[in-house]
Amino acid sequence: MNPEIAIDLFKSTVLFALYVVAPFLLVLLVVGLSASLLQSVTSMQEPTLTFAPKLLALAGLMLLLAPWLLRLLTEFAVTMITRMPTLAH
Repeated sequence: MNPEIAIDLFKSTVLFALYVVAPFLLVLLVVGLSASLLQSVTSMQEPTLTFAPKLLALAGLMLLLAPWLLRLLTEFAVTMITRMPTLAH
């Protein structure tokens, strides 16, 4: 395997990982910021007020995006497996 192919493979894997994780990070960011804003407005400093909504949002988003994630991961795995013979050159 020459360095160009390895770099391309690594780049596509990292970009794919960012593409898969981005919806979760964005939703957790919005939920965390809104919970922090709520804590600031009400002057309540309870740690579970930020943890519980994030956990519920993550669980709901995982259930909602499960078919999309499964299809995406399957397509990526098939693509990588079909590219394996070209990596030997």
